[in-house]
Amino acid sequence: MTVRRTGSRIRQAVAGLALFVIATLLPQALGSAASADPRPSPADSASGHTYVNPVSRDFADTFADPAVVRGKDGYWYAFGTTDPLRSGEGKAHSLPVARSTDLVHWSYVTDALGDHNAPEWADKDAAYWAPDISYHDGRYWLYFVSTQTKVTGERDDSAIGVATAPSPAGPWKSHGEPVVAPRHGSGGEGDFLWTFDPAHVVTPEGRRYLYYGSYYGGIEVTELSGDGTRTEGEPTKVATDNRFEGAYVIRRGGWWYLFASSGDCCAGPTTGYSVFVGRSRSVRGPFLDREGTPLTASRTGGTIALTPNGNRWVGTGHNAVVKDFAGQDWMVYHAIDRSEPYLDEPFGINRRPMLIDRLDWSGGWPAVRGGKGASADRQQAPVASPRAAAGKGVQRSDGGPGSGAERSWPGRLDPSRSDEFDHGRPGPGWQWVRKPAGRVAGGQYVWPTQDAELHKDENTASLMLREVPRGEFTVETKLTIDLGEQSERNYQQAGLVAYAGDDRYLRLSHAAIWNTRQTEYGKEQPYAGDIAYGSTSVGPPARTTWLRLKHTTAPRSGEHRVQAFTSRDGKKWIAGGTWTVPGDKRLRFGLASMGGEGATAQFDYFRLYKR
Repeated sequence: MTVRRTGSRIRQAVAGLALFVIATLLPQALGSAASADPRPSPADSASGHTYVNPVSRDFADTFADPAVVRGKDGYWYAFGTTDPLRSGEGKAHSLPVARSTDLVHWSYVTDALGDHNAPEWADKDAAYWAPDISYHDGRYWLYFVSTQTKVTGERDDSAIGVATAPSPAGPWKSHGEPVVAPRHGSGGEGDFLWTFDPAHVVTPEGRRYLYYGSYYGGIEVTELSGDGTRTEGEPTKVATDNRFEGAYVIRRGGWWYLFASSGDCCAGPTTGYSVFVGRSRSVRGPFLDREGTPLTASRTGGTIALTPNGNRWVGTGHNAVVKDFAGQDWMVYHAIDRSEPYLDEPFGINRRPMLIDRLDWSGGWPAVRGGKGASADRQQAPVASPRAAAGKGVQRSDGGPGSGAERSWPGRLDPSRSDEFDHGRPGPGWQWVRKPAGRVAGGQYVWPTQDAELHKDENTASLMLREVPRGEFTVETKLTIDLGEQSERNYQQAGLVAYAGDDRYLRLSHAAIWNTRQTEYGKEQPYAGDIAYGSTSVGPPARTTWLRLKHTTAPRSGEHRVQAFTSRDGKKWIAGGTWTVPGDKRLRFGLASMGGEGATAQFDYFRLYKR
């Protein structure tokens, strides 16, 4: 969340035995999302039951930052962030609650917090964001963000609160003090760290922990008191500033998995919000990605679990995880339909409905639908009750293809559209937007980062571009750039660009963003009389990083689909998100080096491969 779901007796006996096994053995495996009484839901998911996203359509146009729990009454309950539920409604719901029998058909129940039970310490103008719901010690625990408090007498002093209830439908009673009080930043008066996005876990030993934080301050974890209402001891940072928020933590196979979202949550049609994962043997970290890179590193890590895939859904993030009664994990999250990105007026409240998709595991790492990402077509529904599971047995999707490390052959090199920079000057075919910059030296194109930009109305950077063929192809470069580590630097970057105009382009670059170094994959486009820009990230960079953009064409619309890849050795590639450009736009591909002086990009080559 940023400020931003009658046969023979023999057959009866077998079915009864299966139901008994599921009812007695599964609750422990299901974790907090299904730790409730395993009675059948009021309606059961039958064999062949299917759904189409978004699953919140029956009660809400927007339902952001969803958290889900199965209640002791057999229903599933979802909690969302404060927003109006419907376009044109005008009134915000304070942590709206919805109910379902099958995880895919939902109806509105109530608002968890209202005027009658708002926290006494919260300001009257406060909004409540990013709920986390769990069942523990005979009660339901709802941790949430309050955007304003009465604690400091200043604005934007966000804090974490908690409310408890005997049922997910309430009534909810708020605790009399913040669990995590407002935290001052390093600046002066009015400077507060972003105390957002709580995630509550209980260890096998019964100790309670709370994760919280966002881009300003990073994600931290701290131990909670036994009654869950206050922190104890010093917090530990588990994910770096300026990169992650929206923590959600599960335990699986002896590992703690930290899911965290990254990117701008709310950039309308260009929202690149995505979910990344790190894992640790300890609840306090350190959390490392599949490449072994910590989530706290300057060249920050994170294995991709969910990222935009080129269909209607962008901004796929802020997730929860539930396990169904067949043992299958599911990710519940919000996303934005790029054709309808706002609730009412353009650039107002982003329309973020709730989606659900299968979460597969490969080699100990999770990816939505085995790396395919958000679904836009009909899918097999979860097995959401013990009765439906009785005839299925326990099944899990392990060993799918995954979305992380890929060993991909890009195709056949096209020398006529490539340049090895071996002849003292650029080869033929290059075209410049604005003044040429850089030079060929030592078999590389050496290009100091320009004190110039290509962002919304600031279009001053030079671009070095080439014509490209139709259909499927991949462009690649090997980039060396020293952006330092840990120091604050903004926003030197260099990399690949797919360009249709100053206000319509895609850019994959190794970028310095405050104290982090990221591979940023951004998109800019005109929208509603203005310009929208957003970005996502791919794999962790190195001083030398390989970058790829793979172009395909959508079969029906002719839309350009361009997927990003990064590598730190030129052999093992990480597959990232896909941005789109209308098919009637002419794209040229090439190189860029910009964002401020102070670094030098060295491009070993520019290569185009055709399938």
